[in-house]
Amino acid sequence: MEEDYQIIYMDKPDDTARRVIGGGIHDYNIAQAGDDQYKMLCFVLRSPDQELVGGLIGETYWNWLYIQLLFVKEDLRRRGHGHRLLMAAEQEARKRGAKRAYLDTLSFQAPGFYKKHGYEVFGELQDFPAGHQRYYLAKQL
Repeated sequence: MEEDYQIIYMDKPDDTARRVIGGGIHDYNIAQAGDDQYKMLCFVLRSPDQELVGGLIGETYWNWLYIQLLFVKEDLRRRGHGHRLLMAAEQEARKRGAKRAYLDTLSFQAPGFYKKHGYEVFGELQDFPAGHQRYYLAKQL
């Protein structure tokens, strides 16, 4: 009977939960839309003494680039490093067959930076976090 099923809270999903939930949706998505050809993407920025001072983490799938994170240490900003990281990611994504890119950023982070690079806002959440906005941007590669 349906009432025999329980919903249980987990602080941290274990391997079984990740495999069943993540694997289940992955298999369903592939059945509906075909192989996504998912690949991680990561470029790091190192200082002359090899300290990691920034980078970009993203992924490509279904001919899209998703930029998950882009960070450059504050004292190194406005020197072109973010631009170079973004260009490297977009170039690699194109090699992988990506036609478009998307990301989200907060109003106090870098919406202007992305707009300057051709990204356009396609969605916005007000008060996320309170007093700020979350922007969703995309671009044709």
